[in-house]
Amino acid sequence: MEIDRDIKGTRNSIMSLHEIYFWTDTIKDWNPLLKSDKYKNIIIESWRYLVEQEKVIIYGFVVMPNHLHIIWEMVSMNGKEMPYASFNKFTSHQFLNLLRNESPESISDFKVTDKIERDHRFWQRDPLAIVMDSQKKLEQKLDYIHYNPLQEHWNLAAMPENYYWSSAKFYEEGIDDFKFLTHYKDRI
Repeated sequence: MEIDRDIKGTRNSIMSLHEIYFWTDTIKDWNPLLKSDKYKNIIIESWRYLVEQEKVIIYGFVVMPNHLHIIWEMVSMNGKEMPYASFNKFTSHQFLNLLRNESPESISDFKVTDKIERDHRFWQRDPLAIVMDSQKKLEQKLDYIHYNPLQEHWNLAAMPENYYWSSAKFYEEGIDDFKFLTHYKDRI
């Protein structure tokens, strides 16, 4: 597949079935929408559904106030679309509904003027997908994910396993609070 790299500001990340990816998705304009646990729970429920439907396998993740990182594998199409597209579409609809009910004045933060596809955009258009083609690379990204909340500018936890919205506790203590994680060593 030929990728147009001349589009300014895009990374043109494409994911294929049966490959493991490190994926970063960012809220439009780095808005801290995900500070609220209600929005994080929308993400978790979407991932849980996709795992239960055998559309994805999730090996690790972290949900930060304005972005997320996940190591996952697309297993099968969700209808006519890739599961990551379903994830973005579903979470965007849920975010909009929640904002309409709880903070209608904040909806304007996500209004788009070009209206190519929709009136509102919650996820930036350029998610980053990197193939995890070695165990070493996957482990480096997993460490990056788990230590992200400890960075000085976030300071969300003292230890990786203390940050709830992450798979760190699963890897450190064997506890899967989310009921959808698969240990990467079960795959590699």
